[in-house]
Amino acid sequence: MTDRISYRFCQGLRARQAEAERSMLEEFARGEYTLEKPFIRRNPYLINPLSAVIGFRTREETAVTVTVLGKRREGTVSHTFPKSREHLLPVLGLYGGYDNQVELRLYEGQARRFTIATEELGEGVPSLLSLHREPEYICEDLCFFTPSLGALATAFDAWGEVRWHLTVPVIFEMTPLKNGNFLIGTERVVEMPYYVSGLYEMTMMGKIVKEYAIPGGFHHDQLEMEDGNILALTEGESYETVEDMVVLLDRKTGEIRRTWDLKNCLTPGEGASGGCTPRDWFHGNALFYDPNTHSITLSGRHVDAIVNIDYDTGELNWILGDPETWPADKQSYFFARTGEGEFDWPYEQHGCLVTPDGGIMCFDNGHYRSKIREKFRLNKDSFSRGVLYRIDRETMTIEQLWQYGKERGEEFFSSYIGNVAWYGEDHYLVHSGGIQYDGAHASERPAALYQRDPRIRGESITVEVFRGKVIWEMKLKGNFYRARKLLLYHEQENLPLGEGSFVGRMGVTPEFGTQIPAELCKELLPARYEAELVEEEDRFVFQAVFEGGQVVMLMLENESEEHGYFISTAKNKFNALCCGAFIKKDPRNITLNVNKAGLWGVFDVRVIVDGKKYETGIRIACGDQKRE
Repeated sequence: MTDRISYRFCQGLRARQAEAERSMLEEFARGEYTLEKPFIRRNPYLINPLSAVIGFRTREETAVTVTVLGKRREGTVSHTFPKSREHLLPVLGLYGGYDNQVELRLYEGQARRFTIATEELGEGVPSLLSLHREPEYICEDLCFFTPSLGALATAFDAWGEVRWHLTVPVIFEMTPLKNGNFLIGTERVVEMPYYVSGLYEMTMMGKIVKEYAIPGGFHHDQLEMEDGNILALTEGESYETVEDMVVLLDRKTGEIRRTWDLKNCLTPGEGASGGCTPRDWFHGNALFYDPNTHSITLSGRHVDAIVNIDYDTGELNWILGDPETWPADKQSYFFARTGEGEFDWPYEQHGCLVTPDGGIMCFDNGHYRSKIREKFRLNKDSFSRGVLYRIDRETMTIEQLWQYGKERGEEFFSSYIGNVAWYGEDHYLVHSGGIQYDGAHASERPAALYQRDPRIRGESITVEVFRGKVIWEMKLKGNFYRARKLLLYHEQENLPLGEGSFVGRMGVTPEFGTQIPAELCKELLPARYEAELVEEEDRFVFQAVFEGGQVVMLMLENESEEHGYFISTAKNKFNALCCGAFIKKDPRNITLNVNKAGLWGVFDVRVIVDGKKYETGIRIACGDQKRE
C-alpha cells in the first residue's frame, strides 16, 4: 500500500535551537578568534533575524561593550558585559536589510568596528503608518507588539525603526521576568482558535530556556509571582467551558500547584455581556496579583467586569463594572459611583492592572457599551479608552480619576483587544490594538474571519500620555494583541547556554462522544483532500482540505481500542477572537491537533468522510507520559 497522505516528523523548536547552539559552540571552540577577527553567527537561535552572536578571546580578563550604531545617534543600542577571557556576546537591535555597524570596545579602550549585514525582513513585520514624537521625548525602551492577525511579534524603537522581530507566531502577553527573560505563549495550537500548549520562557535572542506545558492549554495572560512561580490563565482539559480558570505553575517543575475555577465564585450566565456564550461565559483575558491585598484581579470580558478574588480561598471580594442585569445576591459586591466628574463603566474590557496605590486600570473596549441588548451601540457610535479608577473597599464606592481615548471616538475604537501600562502618576501607555474598518467606518465584523475581504482593514494606535499630553504615538497597519515597552538588554545573563528544558504535561485531547457509523473500506484517503500528518515529540497534527458541511472524523484504531476526534468543517463562528493568528484564510483548510498524552500503543490512522472510513497507510506509536 502506497501512502496517499503525506507524513513527516517535525523536530520541535527547542531541539532545533539546541542543535544550532551546539554547532555554534563547536565552531567557536575550533577557531582562533580575536578582537581583530571575531567569530560572528547571525540569527543563532533561528527565529530572531535581528540578532547575532559575536565571539573572541583576550589574554586578560576584561569587560566588553557591544554597540550597534543607530541610523541616528539616538537609536544606538549599547551594553557592557562582565569581565572574562572568553567572550561570546549577544548582539541585539540590528536593523533589517542593512549593513549594521557594530563596535566592540574593551574596558581599556581598544575598539574595533565590524559590519553585520542582515536580509530584508519578511511579510510578518508590521508596517508603520504614522509616528508622532514630541521633540523632548527620549526613550531607550523598544515598544514590543505581540500578534493578533498575520503580523508577528515585533519591536520598534522610539523613531519607528524595527529593531527586534521573531519569525514564529508566539502569542499573547509578553511578560518580563526578574531574571531578564520573558514569558510568552507558544505557537503550538492545541484547540482553535488560540488555545496553545503553554508558555515559553525565552531570551531576547529568541532562545527557549524552558517550555511549560499546561494540561488545559494557555491563553491571554500570565505573570511571575514574588517567589518565582507563575500564574497563568487556562481552562479545563475537556474544554466544555473555556477561559474561566487560573493555575499556579511551579517554576522549576511546571506542575500545577493550585487551581482557581471562576465557576466556584460566579455563576455562568449572570451579568452576561453582548459577546457571552454558554461555553465562553467569563472570557478571562487579564490577571494581576496584588501583594498588598493578597488577591488576584481578573478581567472578564463576557461579564463586562473586573473581578477580585482572595488568593487563599478563591472567594469573591468585589466586582468592578455595571451592576445592571446582575442578580440580587451579587449586588453587594459592586461599587457605587461617587464624585462629580465624568464617569463611564467599562464594557468587554482588557488588560486590567492594580497601581501601587490601589487604583484599578484597564483598557475599556466599550463593545456594545450596555448590558441591555436594546441599548447596544454600533461600533461606529462607540468609543474605547484607557481608564483609571479609585475604589474604596470600606465604603464600596468608586471614582473615575483619568481616561484617554473617549474623545477620539471611532478612530480609537477597538472592539476586542488592547491594554494599558502604568509608568507613574499621570504617566500611562494606552494601546488600542484592534481598530477595524469596514469601508469608511468601524467594522461590525471581526477582521480575522474576513482576511480576504478588501473592505476590512485593521490598525492599532499606541499612545504614551504624560500629564495629560500625548508625548508619543505610533499607528501600525494590522491588529496587535498588546504593546509593552522593554529594554533589549538587562543586568542578568543575556546569553544562557545549554538545551532548553520541557516541564509540565500536555492535556488529553477531548474525543468525540458519539461514534459516526462508517463503512471500513480498503481505499486510501483520496488525494483531493490534500491531507498531511505531521508528528511531533508529544503530539501529531492532521491537516487537510474539506468542503463545508462534510462530516469528518480522525480515528486512531488498533485491535483493542479506538479513539475518535471530530473535525468541524462548519464556518468558524467566534464571538471573541483575541488572537486570529492561526485562522486560515481559506476556511476549507482544517487542522486537528491530537496530544499523545493519554494514548498508549500503536494505532492505524484512518479518516471518516461522509460515512466512509478511509485508510491512510500510516501507523503511529504513542506512550502515555506517566507510564514506564
